[in-house]
Amino acid sequence: MSVRQDRGSFTVELAGGLPALMLLLLFGLTAISAVTARGRCVDAAREGAIIEARGGPGADRAAGIAPPGATITITPDAADPANSVTVTVEAPIPVLGGSLPRLTVRARAVAAREPVIYA
Repeated sequence: MSVRQDRGSFTVELAGGLPALMLLLLFGLTAISAVTARGRCVDAAREGAIIEARGGPGADRAAGIAPPGATITITPDAADPANSVTVTVEAPIPVLGGSLPRLTVRARAVAAREPVIYA
């Protein structure tokens, strides 16, 4: 092949490869964002369940740790509300910069209620 026949091939390869590379980068950033948010949801659910089991404001503690836009749900045990408490934290994750529907990460923690001792 002569140099004349190869002329412009780099431009064509770059035009096809650069968008694919950018798409791969955006998927990677979305995955990192989802893993980070999942970790924060786990921490928020755990802390919220512990505080709620002790009779404190678990939702406030969980909200301080959870990612922005997270939903926190506190549910007492269905059979015996004095037995345990479940805290669920759900957070939306934007996909590819927000142009696609969002992913949702969630975490749940259950803690046994501690007995209340009145002094």
